[in-house]
Amino acid sequence: MPFCIPTCKKMISVHNLRKTYLRHKKAPGLKGLIKDLISRRYERVEALRGVSFEISPGEFVGYIGPNGAGKTTTMKILSGILYPTDGEVNVLGFIPWERKKEYLRKITFVMGQKNQLWWDLPAYDSFKLLKEIYDIPEAQFEKNLHELTELLGVEYLINYPVRRLSLGERMKMELVASLLHEPEVIFLDEPTIGLDIVSQEKIREFLKIYNREKKATIILTSHYIRDIERVCERIILLHKGYILFDGNKNELIEKFRKYRVINILFKKKIPENLGRYGEVISVDELKVKIKANSGKVREVIKEISSKFELLAMEIEEASMEDIIKETFEELLSEQT
Repeated sequence: MPFCIPTCKKMISVHNLRKTYLRHKKAPGLKGLIKDLISRRYERVEALRGVSFEISPGEFVGYIGPNGAGKTTTMKILSGILYPTDGEVNVLGFIPWERKKEYLRKITFVMGQKNQLWWDLPAYDSFKLLKEIYDIPEAQFEKNLHELTELLGVEYLINYPVRRLSLGERMKMELVASLLHEPEVIFLDEPTIGLDIVSQEKIREFLKIYNREKKATIILTSHYIRDIERVCERIILLHKGYILFDGNKNELIEKFRKYRVINILFKKKIPENLGRYGEVISVDELKVKIKANSGKVREVIKEISSKFELLAMEIEEASMEDIIKETFEELLSEQT
C-alpha cells in the first residue's frame, strides 16, 4: 500500500547547510609527537559550504561526488546523526537532529559498511526485535516481511545465522530490516559497496520497484555510477561541500560531456593529418575513430563531410558512467 503523502509540497528542504569540523593537525616526527602531548593543534575542515536543495515526495535522487565531497555528512545530518554548523533542514516537517520518535519512525538510513543485524543470530530474530522497537502490528510485520524477502529473493535465508550469509545476502537482509516499518524517506549510503555485479543489479532492481510501488522518497549515494544511472532520474553533484549540478541526468551528460567520439568510414583511403580534428583513437582499414571537443563536433563533421569521400559517419554516445568518471578525475586533479 503506497504511503500517505504529506500535504506539504516538499518532502525534504535544505537551505544554506554548512558543517565545519575541527581536525587534529599532527606535526611530523618525534618533536611533533612531544608538541602534541603539550598542546594539540587543530584545523577547520568545511565539509559543507552552503548546500541548498528540495526534494518532492516520491523522488529518487542520486547524490554523488568524489571522495570528501560531503555526501555522507549531508546524509548524517538529514537522518539526525549529526548537527549542522549552520543552515535550515526540514524533513517530513521535522528538524532531523531533534531526533523525535515520530521522525525516526518515518525514515531509515542504510549504510553499506554498517550492520544492524545480530551476527550470530538468524536474521529473523533481528527482524522480530525491530518489530518491537518500531511497534509494528503482527499482521503488518508478517505482510511486510513476506513482500520484502520475496522481492529480494531471500525468503529461504531468514533462519540462517547472519555470519553464514554472503555479503550480497547480508546486504539484502539489511534492506529488509531497514524497510520493515515502511519508512517514507530512505537514505542509502553506498548500499552496493563490495557486492558482485549480480547482487548489485538485483538490489538496483529492488530499489526501483520499491520506489515505484511504495512511492518512498529516496536519496542514494554511490561510487558505482551504474547504481545512479539505473535508478535515478535526478542527480545532485557535490564537490568540496558545494553543489555543482542539480537536475536531470540527461542534462548532466550535456553539461559535463567534454568530448564526442565520431566514427568515420572512408570510401577509398584515409586522409592524412586527421589529428587536426581531434584525437585519433583507432584506425581499422578504412574505419577511423576521432575524439573531438563537444563544442566543435558540428564543425568537425561539416568539414570532414565536405572535404572527403565517405561511406558513413556517426556520433558514438558516451555513457553517463564515462562522463562522470572523467568529471570526478578532473575535480580530484584540481585538489592536488
